[in-house]
Parts: sequence; C-alpha cells; structure tokens
Amino acid sequence: MSSDIDKTISILSELIEANDSEQVSEIKSDAVEMLTVKECTEAVRGLSEHTVRKLIKQGKLPYLRTGDGVNGKMLINKADLLAYFNGQTANR
Repeated sequence: MSSDIDKTISILSELIEANDSEQVSEIKSDAVEMLTVKECTEAVRGLSEHTVRKLIKQGKLPYLRTGDGVNGKMLINKADLLAYFNGQTANR
C-alpha cells in the first residue's frame, strides 16, 4: 500500500512541475519589453535618438517616464515602436 501512495505522490509531483513550467512559458510570452531611447535606435536601423524624442513629443509614440522629472528615463514599448514603423497604430 505504501508503494501505491509513493507512486501517486510521484505522479502528482510530475504533474505539478509540468503545469508550473507551462505557466512560466505563458508568462514569458506575454512579457512586455520596454526600450530606452537609445535601445530604440538599435531596434530600428537608421532611427536616431532625436527622431524618437520628436515622435514622443508629437504624441505619436507612447512612453513611460521612470525616475524623477526630466532626469528620468523614457521607456517605449518595443511592440508599439515596431507597430508604428510598420504603419500600424499603437495598442493604446
């Protein structure tokens, strides 16, 4: 009887581990990648930091500012950046 319990515990442990790894991969696939202004220029060849800042100022590219005031970094969602340059509207 102890052998049956051990087998059951082993099977349940395997199922829990498999389910946890599936959830982790789902979370990773939904992760949002934020880029700094400089990283945006690396993601889109030929794009300058000036142009990224201009698009932000014109309201064409959504962003988040981290830190205090003008010293904070501007972060741009990579998906929004690529969507803008592919002629699609941002997801906001």
